[in-house]
Amino acid sequence: MRLDKYLKVSRIIKRRTVANEACSGGRVTLNGKVAKPGAEVKVGDKMSIRFGERYGHYEILAVAETVRKENAGEMYRILQEDEGVAAERN
Repeated sequence: MRLDKYLKVSRIIKRRTVANEACSGGRVTLNGKVAKPGAEVKVGDKMSIRFGERYGHYEILAVAETVRKENAGEMYRILQEDEGVAAERN
């Protein structure tokens, strides 16, 4: 599955256009490398996202084309989430 679609389906990012812009802007890494919107996502991949002062690091647990809103959180595990200046040091 494409990275931008995964971010939307998992509801880490609410809209696919925003997910696409985040990837295109170099704010998303997949397994330690800056990822483009079309990068393939697999179970076990590690992903990091930076939005301004917010930083998140996630492990992908499942990949599915469609997921109900209440089950979206089961697609990933939060490894770390920070806000503020501390995130810039990571």
